[in-house]
Amino acid sequence: MIPSDMLHQKPIELRHKCLFYIGHIPTFLDMLMARALNQPNSEPYFAQIFERGIDPHVDDPEHCHRHSEVPTKDEDWPTLGTILAFRNRVRARLLALYDDLASGKRKINRNIGRMLAMTLEHEGWHVETLLYMLIQRAGTGTLPPPGFVTPPWETLSAQWDTSCTLPSSPTVTLGPVAITLGHNDCEGNDFDEGVCDQVDGHEFGWDNESPSRQMQVGKFRAEWRPISNGEFHAWWVDRKEIGLPPSWVEIEDGIQVRTFYGPVPLSVAKHWPVLSSYDMLNECAKSKGGRLPTEPELRLFLDTYEVGYEGGANVGFRNWHPVPATTGLEANGGRGSNGGVWEWTSTLLDNHDGLSPTKHFPGYSTDFFDGKHHVVLGASYATIPRLAGRRTIRNFYQPNYPYPWVSARIVYDA
Repeated sequence: MIPSDMLHQKPIELRHKCLFYIGHIPTFLDMLMARALNQPNSEPYFAQIFERGIDPHVDDPEHCHRHSEVPTKDEDWPTLGTILAFRNRVRARLLALYDDLASGKRKINRNIGRMLAMTLEHEGWHVETLLYMLIQRAGTGTLPPPGFVTPPWETLSAQWDTSCTLPSSPTVTLGPVAITLGHNDCEGNDFDEGVCDQVDGHEFGWDNESPSRQMQVGKFRAEWRPISNGEFHAWWVDRKEIGLPPSWVEIEDGIQVRTFYGPVPLSVAKHWPVLSSYDMLNECAKSKGGRLPTEPELRLFLDTYEVGYEGGANVGFRNWHPVPATTGLEANGGRGSNGGVWEWTSTLLDNHDGLSPTKHFPGYSTDFFDGKHHVVLGASYATIPRLAGRRTIRNFYQPNYPYPWVSARIVYDA
């Protein structure tokens, strides 16, 4: 999907060029494998330039967490062929490890199991990151996904107009109730006697998911569905000075919505959840007398009404685009899908009691305990089912970073 002339381009200025991510994914795998197995890196120079990406402050791009120093000139970067050859060597190294585990030459333990889980999920995270970057150039550079036909937009639009039944009530009341956030998966215990060999059936996660903790959720009302493109447009037309969500394109004929097949008219995507920044969507919520939910509130809603991948939700590349949300219908007891998007919460990513910072990927969470990153929950249409299906998963973005596939539902105090 990345033509050769885009390899050294940045679809989003606040992220690296496309070539970086092609090198970063196998470098991360190689570095974590080497660390877990007490072996050297396959390519030390790649570990220098590809170890870690960037997430600069949107309002001050000069401020950024620790990251790799990359070449400043295109000609100083490794070639695509060199990177892909390295990737293939790293994959062979991984397959050799699996052979050793299968034969009994090496025994699986928590440390190795965690490394394998993290590197698999890391690749899933970056598939999505690279895609939300590439969609910014869909139709002007990025190629459509190979092996898939262009969706029949007019036919789908007609079906969605017919099938998008609205809930009988726009909101549902939840709480008060106690809920559990997180799970018990402390990396700091991986080498403890009686724990280190317990791998089968254990649910690995990222450091900010652990430990399990109880939270009280007060009574509140939540809209059944995230804000749609159509709803947001009706609000936005009188407030154009706030700017355009990057998921939209404005042309002479009006607003269009980005897809990997090029922008489509708003009339086609009006029922899809809108993708925008926390700041924009929060303003929309406040204008309607509501707010965006806390993490415990949204977790309660998703636990109660989201059907997930096994229930047919739009995740794991069932589509290459969002679809209309389906929650809130009486026939299904209100259960359904949010259309294939992450959802913003008002909760800032921060430390909590019992969190054991990862040593496999130092700084994964702790570097972003900066008061500038909001927790997002759910999953997009490009989130792998392994991540989408784990209720403890927490993603996080800056509130004024508008590019990820994140929408929001409005909640109200009750």
